[in-house]
Amino acid sequence: MPDRLSAAQPYVLGLFRIVVGLLFACHGAASLFGVLGGAHGGGTVPVGSWPGWYAAVIQLVAGGLVMLGAGTRAAAFLASGSMAYAYFVVHQEKALWPIQNGGESSAMYCWALLLLVFTGPGAFALSSLFGSRGTASAAGNTGAGHRTGAADSDDAGRPRATAAA
Repeated sequence: MPDRLSAAQPYVLGLFRIVVGLLFACHGAASLFGVLGGAHGGGTVPVGSWPGWYAAVIQLVAGGLVMLGAGTRAAAFLASGSMAYAYFVVHQEKALWPIQNGGESSAMYCWALLLLVFTGPGAFALSSLFGSRGTASAAGNTGAGHRTGAADSDDAGRPRATAAA
């Protein structure tokens, strides 16, 4: 059973990345364009307003990149940092706990995106199609079978070359 779970890990991680990126991008689209219910229940965030408009741009762009698996680690790092800022500056002044201060989504996105910084994109990432390192098979690109640790793989989940001892 653990072998089957390990074999599925890059695919589940890829689906996790796609869902988190899509939902994050939807927040940005709602704030910038008023779609999906708009910002805070309707309307848009005024252009150039701090921090709302800049957060929405980060959400839309970084969320799209994370969803597609293009520059996942850098986009997730920026997005995670913006959510940490949102939690500590915007929400925490109201109360300590996220359930009390309305910061649950900021906290969850912060940690989910930080996880992607360390794991990489998993399967189904654009970076695995356009990566410049080698021409590994599709199974090698997605990490099918045993997945090496994040430090041992590149942004597309391919194993890094190591020096022979």
